[in-house]
Amino acid sequence: MTLTQPIPIVGDTSPEPFRTATVRSTPWAAAQQQLAEAATHLDLSTGQHAMLARPRRELTVSVPLRRDDGSVSVFTGYRVQHNTTRGPAKGGVRFSSHVDLDEVRALAMWMTWKCALVDVPYGGAKGGVTIDPTAYSRSELERVTRRYAHELGDFIGPDRDIPAPDIGTDEQTMAWIMDTVSAGRGATMPGAVTGKPIALGGSLGRADATSLGVTVIALRALAARGRTRGRRTAAVQGFGKVGAGAARLLAESGVDVVAVSDQFGAVHDDRGIDVPALTAHVARAGTVVGFPGAEPIDAGLLLELPVDVLAPCAVEGALHVGNAARVRAGIVVEGANGPTTPEADEILNRNGVLVVPDILANAGGVVVSYFEWAQAQQAYRWDIADVERRLRSRMDESWDSVFGGAERSGRTLRQSAMTVAVERVVDAHRLRGLYP
Repeated sequence: MTLTQPIPIVGDTSPEPFRTATVRSTPWAAAQQQLAEAATHLDLSTGQHAMLARPRRELTVSVPLRRDDGSVSVFTGYRVQHNTTRGPAKGGVRFSSHVDLDEVRALAMWMTWKCALVDVPYGGAKGGVTIDPTAYSRSELERVTRRYAHELGDFIGPDRDIPAPDIGTDEQTMAWIMDTVSAGRGATMPGAVTGKPIALGGSLGRADATSLGVTVIALRALAARGRTRGRRTAAVQGFGKVGAGAARLLAESGVDVVAVSDQFGAVHDDRGIDVPALTAHVARAGTVVGFPGAEPIDAGLLLELPVDVLAPCAVEGALHVGNAARVRAGIVVEGANGPTTPEADEILNRNGVLVVPDILANAGGVVVSYFEWAQAQQAYRWDIADVERRLRSRMDESWDSVFGGAERSGRTLRQSAMTVAVERVVDAHRLRGLYP
């Protein structure tokens, strides 16, 4: 599908910084549309809007790899720093065959708003390498990671830009990046990344941070809809780092998880899935498919089940104009980044679905990333109860700010969240001024 809208043209030097162009409905176009709506609501000047619409820095690098068989392959890597006005840039690194510059730009922009919304002193960044990590050995992935980190050079670091895990990467990836950065600077720098192993200065509670944030927000959304008693149900799309944890924590909170999917398929049980048993099955089989405790269903149908909460925790664009009208969940809690296109957002809102935006719902990860970074700066570790208490408090405060704003203004939660976040970044720009 295409749409016509004013979009910023990076590098445009014309007096009018926005031109009308026809673009595909991509994550980058969605991010720009969300910003444009917030800019209109906040009555930002053309210059203020233009500064926020353009990434501060972008880097594209070649990442050569010597394969285990001695041959050489070359991949493309990216790092985009959207904004650093409120602090060092912060954002994940993903290894995926679908990574491209526009995707990374959108994710970096969303990170800016996410950090501002939960009031952590970071700007937004994102990075990635266009590679299918399942097709390469562990030693090959280490060499790709280290070469990618080396190519980024001074672009990253604890006071500049702090990577974290994302799709296709994990704590081991972060350990390799930390070591590469540290070797280049001649000193151990645990604050160079977050999401690293506990033994290297990682934070307790980091593994479940995004999932816990999703769960806290889902429960607040259920309460806002008056669903505090009786049976409550959820469907979770994605059973990776975020989805698996969210399914487990929702179940532990008394919500029946009736369907779960991954990239291979989906399973469903109206009585509620035994999530620990499903987790054990996935550990053995590598997929939810074939789980004997539930019936197989088409993965697309999971999004259309009549549940209280639908948690899309997989990839961008899962809810789109082709399926949004068939969503029967009362609440959508965006565990993934950008899982709802702008067109789908409009349909869901018209149909009375409460959509909790990604920059609020999945912000638990960056909150605990900030806690990890703060602990690294102090060379001190907090206990897990302290980490989780602080995380719950930060998520509750953010929900109150967004939901209260939506109630007062009559706007959607996404519009309210974007307004809060963008206004905080604009205020920081105003206070710092424009140099020179």
